[in-house]
Parts: sequence; C-alpha cells; structure tokens
Amino acid sequence: MEKQTHPINLYANTSRQRVIWGILLIVVGAFIALFFGSNVQLGQNATFGLNLSDANAIIIPDLIVPARISIYLLALVAIGIGAWHMARGVRSTGILIGVLSFTFIAAFLVWAAAGKSFNLEGMISSSLVRATPIALAALCGVISERTAVINIGIEGIMLISAQTAVIAATMTHNLVLGLFVAIITGALVAALHAVLCIHYKVNHIISGTAINILGTGITTFVSQKYLEKNIDMLNNSGSFPTITIPILSKIPIIGPALFENNIIVYLMLVLVIAMQIMLFSTSWGLRTRAVGEHPRAADTLGINVFVMRYVNTIIGGMIAGLGGAYFTIGAVGRFDQDMTAGKGFIGLAAMIFGNYTPLGAFSSSVIFGFADSLQVKMQILSLPIPSEFLQMIPYIVTIIVLAGVVGGTSVPAADGTPYEKQ
Repeated sequence: MEKQTHPINLYANTSRQRVIWGILLIVVGAFIALFFGSNVQLGQNATFGLNLSDANAIIIPDLIVPARISIYLLALVAIGIGAWHMARGVRSTGILIGVLSFTFIAAFLVWAAAGKSFNLEGMISSSLVRATPIALAALCGVISERTAVINIGIEGIMLISAQTAVIAATMTHNLVLGLFVAIITGALVAALHAVLCIHYKVNHIISGTAINILGTGITTFVSQKYLEKNIDMLNNSGSFPTITIPILSKIPIIGPALFENNIIVYLMLVLVIAMQIMLFSTSWGLRTRAVGEHPRAADTLGINVFVMRYVNTIIGGMIAGLGGAYFTIGAVGRFDQDMTAGKGFIGLAAMIFGNYTPLGAFSSSVIFGFADSLQVKMQILSLPIPSEFLQMIPYIVTIIVLAGVVGGTSVPAADGTPYEKQ
C-alpha cells in the first residue's frame, strides 16, 4: 500500500509560506504585547489555582505569576519564533501552530486572571469532560471513514441515542440499561446509513444529512409530545456517579482530570487506546485500512469489502450512541431539544485535524473541549467581552482548524466512493 506524503509538513517549508507563518507569529506577538500587556496594571499578579476543593488529589501551591511581565515574555516568544522561522525555517507546521496557540491562549488567560484568581485545574478537568462527546463522535468518524464510508450523520445519531437512553433509563430506573439502549440505537441508525450508502449507493453526504434532519425532527416531536408532559415518567433518569480510582486520583493536576470521572469518560479513554492498537497493530485494522485505500486490491485478496464497510459503520454508530448517552445519563439526567449543540460536527473536525487516527482525534477533541471549557470560565470571570462572543469560541476554533488543515491530511483514498464488485 503506497504511503501518502503528508502535505502539511511540506507546507511550512516553502519560502512563501515561511514568510507568511513568520509574519503571522510576529503579528500575534505584537497583538499580545499591545492589547493584553497594555491592559494590565503594573504590579498585578495572576493567580492560577491548581487544586479542586472536592478532589482527592494532594494539595499543591497555586501558581502565581506577574501578569504584565508574563504577557511580554509570551509576546517575545511568538515574535522570536516568527523571526527565526523567516530566517532559518522550522521543519514542522505543528510546532508553529503549537507556539501560536500556546502563546496567545496563555497570554489571554494571564490577562483575564490579572488581579484575580482563576482555577486552572477546574478548566483542565472540565476540558476532558467536555471533550468526551467530541472524541466519541470523532472515533465514530475514524472507524467509518477508514473503510471509505463518510458519516456526517453523527449529530443525528447522537441526538436520537441521547433521547432513547434517558427514556429507557427513566422507565426502568436502570442507567446501565439506558446506556445499552443508546448503543443499540446508534447501531440501528448507523445501519440505516450503511444500507443507503453501501447497498443503494446513495451519496454519503446526502444520507448523513437526512439522518441529521431525521434526528432533529423525531427527537423534537417525541420531546414535545411526550417528554415535556411526562417528565417524571420519561425524562428524569439521573446520571452516572463519579468513580474515583484510588491512588491515581491523588496525583496533583492530572489525578482529578483523568481519574475522577463517570463511566462514559472512562469508556471513551479505553476506546481511544483500543482503537489505536486495533487499527494499526492487528489484521482487522490492516483489512479496514485496505478497504478504505484500495478496495479493489482488498477484494482480490479475499477481503469482503461490503462486510467490512457494514461492520465498521455499525461499530461507529455504537460509539456515537455512547456519545449520545453522555449528554443525558452521563451528564444532566434529562433530555433537552438539540442538546448535542453541534458536537457531532465538531467531532468530524477533530477527526480531520487528528489525521484520521484515534489518538490524533482524541488529542484534537481535547483542544475543542478546552475551547468549550474556556468560554464557560471566561463568563465566570466577567470579562468585558459579550457572552455571545465567548460562546462562539468552540465554533470559531472549528472553522480555523478546518480552514488550516483541510488539504493537509491523509484522507483515505476511496473515501465516499461506492464500490461495485466485478
């Protein structure tokens, strides 16, 4: 199987792009110094809390930094890396994106926390929790598109699964059964998408769009017709409790974030590791990738292309169903209309940004989860920024990522292409 060259690594090394990236970093550094630095009073400190009041982790001192000096240092880092890149070049665009993101976000946080106390540990923990449905949506996309089935209906699958989960859990008073129903629901809806795309060769985008419309319509109807009138009987399931892992939960900073969560967050972490191993270290993963890259060659080797596509699409639906359950029985314990709020689409962006790999998709999901958590924390600090603009942060990040990354990832060669056996 021919290895595709990763265009994103070549992107930063042309002379023109070196100039563009260098200027961008210098401009960001200047903005950090002029806007954030000049709006912080001399002598003010920014305090970042590194402990949660209700966590089991060992207490460590808060991080206190001089606000204006820290902002100017971050500005110098951005400007210095930009100048270095223009003069000598930096091999990886990922490094440039990392420097750009870190310096701007860090400066923003220091500016926001100047003269105040900001619980950084709370935002780290919240980022992982908020990344959970995004990561599950991204994993659904990865496993489906690796066999060349595009699934943009993840949003609809998650929405329907969220509703069936809460109804089943409320009626039976059993959260585990509700979780099982959500997974089965995801499998059934994904099976519908698979039949339309694989058997009837419907355009994958059209099929996925239809599922999203179906998901919004059917859940709205059921919610207005039944759930709002029978809240205690159909829409009051409660949610999974937090499970604390002994010893590991006592590790400062990462302990509360990783080892004090509910079962759905733990299942997401297990799925990321398991899928990464299975996709790149097993014969099943090799067959999956072969079907997505060269289905004709895979067929000649005895791999049933249709079965692989059906199985992977349905497994992806089960993962999306798990993501849907997070919104209801994994978080608030009830169903609200359109409560997925575009997380399925953000998951697709995380999949692309993660280059169609489970670990990459998870890492990207954490970035989106961080952006989501950031807008909530910024509203708490009462910054002089309209709340509507803060709520736009996750979606702006999605647009920026897609604008900067599409064309620089290794998309499966046969993605979205129907296969006809000869």
